[in-house]
Amino acid sequence: MKTKAAEWQWHLLFLLVLIVLLYPIIFAVSTSFKTMAEAFSGSLHLLPQTPTLSAYERVLLVIPFFRILGNTFFVAALVTAFKLLTGVLAAYAFVFLDFRGKKFLYFVLISTIFIPFTVIMIPNYITLSKLGLIDNLVGVALPQLADATGIFLLRQHMKGIPAALMEVADLEGASHLYRLRSIVIPLVRPAILSIGIIFFINSWNEYVWPALMIKSQAQYTLSLALQMFVSAEGGTDIPVAMAVSTLTMLLPLALYAMCQKFIISTFAQSGIKG
Repeated sequence: MKTKAAEWQWHLLFLLVLIVLLYPIIFAVSTSFKTMAEAFSGSLHLLPQTPTLSAYERVLLVIPFFRILGNTFFVAALVTAFKLLTGVLAAYAFVFLDFRGKKFLYFVLISTIFIPFTVIMIPNYITLSKLGLIDNLVGVALPQLADATGIFLLRQHMKGIPAALMEVADLEGASHLYRLRSIVIPLVRPAILSIGIIFFINSWNEYVWPALMIKSQAQYTLSLALQMFVSAEGGTDIPVAMAVSTLTMLLPLALYAMCQKFIISTFAQSGIKG
């Protein structure tokens, strides 16, 4: 009986935490379907009494939504592709190649995880300004094309590949490119997929760096468009602001919902190997 009571207490705690985490999302989606009068009515109704799509219609009329969506997707896809490419190559080198200073170089690389972004933000901005990449989507993506966290996670998974497979490849005289393409990548594909989704979602939701780099509305990403809309009309048209918020979070939520098993497995297994 005591064990069951303890389990119910934990279930209740988890339920309360879930409600706290989900409430802002439910509020944003619900408010996006309300009329402006209902949003300002001060009532405690979470669900709209008279659902309407007028807020979404105004979003599509007021801002170039599909262009902004394309900008966001371009940056997120470019960052994700290059982070995975550099991460896979670096992780392979740290696991399967022997070279002088490997452990020290790996330690220095992983140490960069603990450097706050605000420390490198201004040097990056000055460098990109000299390269003429301010107000350019490539400039937004360029400083993010490698990621130490991804290298760490991929290295942990590659260390779990049976040594016998690589010994056979040595006996066959296989090149490193062949080993990477035919042995390593197929075995760590779930980890690559889940880490790629995390990279994509993080880039999709990025606000501070794009806000510093982008000046013109034609280059805006969704996060910047949301802030622009909240600043311009959020005080008088809450449903429109919530409609932009809902459209912004749809793709990241869908990606995570579809691949949560791989993501959880990746982080769970990353701490097993030393």
